[in-house]
Amino acid sequence: MYKAKNVYWVSQIAGWFLLSTLIFFASFLSPKSENQEVLIFISTCCFFLIGIVLTHIMRFCFIKLGWLGLRLSFLIPRVLLATVVFSTAMSVLNDIAEGFLIQKLSPWNLGEFFVNVTVMSIFVLLWNGVYFTFHFFQRSSDQEMNNFKLTASHNEIELKNLRSQLNPHFLFNSLNSIRALIEINPVLAKDSITKLANLLRKSLANNDQKCTLRDELSVINDYVDLEKVRFEERVSIIQNHDASLMDFMIPPFLLQTLVENAFKHGIAKRIKGGIIELNFWQDNDFVYFSIRNDGIISDKIDIGVGIANTRRRLELQYNGKASFELSEMDAKVLALIKIQK
Repeated sequence: MYKAKNVYWVSQIAGWFLLSTLIFFASFLSPKSENQEVLIFISTCCFFLIGIVLTHIMRFCFIKLGWLGLRLSFLIPRVLLATVVFSTAMSVLNDIAEGFLIQKLSPWNLGEFFVNVTVMSIFVLLWNGVYFTFHFFQRSSDQEMNNFKLTASHNEIELKNLRSQLNPHFLFNSLNSIRALIEINPVLAKDSITKLANLLRKSLANNDQKCTLRDELSVINDYVDLEKVRFEERVSIIQNHDASLMDFMIPPFLLQTLVENAFKHGIAKRIKGGIIELNFWQDNDFVYFSIRNDGIISDKIDIGVGIANTRRRLELQYNGKASFELSEMDAKVLALIKIQK
């Protein structure tokens, strides 16, 4: 607001000063009597001050009457009427100022007055055009910024909602694993509860939109340890990581969700279990994360919110610079995430 006021006053003074200067020098082109230069200078100064004062009053009326928020179809006739009214007032005040200060040389007549009002209307109409153009541009810029903030706020809320959908899903599966241990191996169940507590603490304490791959792997390894207790020899985990990617930033629980799906929809559906492979590598300007597991993609299987949330989170946080694909080949399901560096 303070910056806009500065721009307004600088433009107001500079504009009327430039116009007054042009009128002052143009007056010297016409024949003049002795000492008339002083009268022209005084008349020009009056024109400069009257122009600033009356256009500022006109602007004040625009704001108080709420014209700045009108549509063009309602605004244009009102601005034209205001232009005529204030142009007439400016012409009258100029004549009065000349009469009191410089003893006007020629008598007042209607024709000259009409010409003065017409010329003044052109100046005032130009002033209105510049003022409303600047106002509309500023309002458009403010609206664009508000829309940007609203979109960012909406995306942040949506990301939090996605996280809230992931955590209960993860919690219930882990609790089921621990419940199966209580009767057959209480000591291992106690150890699993400790790991689950660590996972929940990481989940609840991490409010950031991204975490390092190292932290994500820590979550995955704790989760895998819990699931391996339940599946025992039915599952084998193979991990191949590019060590230089450990500090690469990704959305938290993004890969853990895919590993969870590999257990739930792949290994758990097979009597003999299977293998889950985690491969993370980089190639040129892209980083790849793949989770491959034994199993098939069936139309009868509901993969839940995990896959849909994965796609949505990548869309929100990478704005088209990341992709997710789920495919099947040779009785193996591949979940592949591709992120541009």
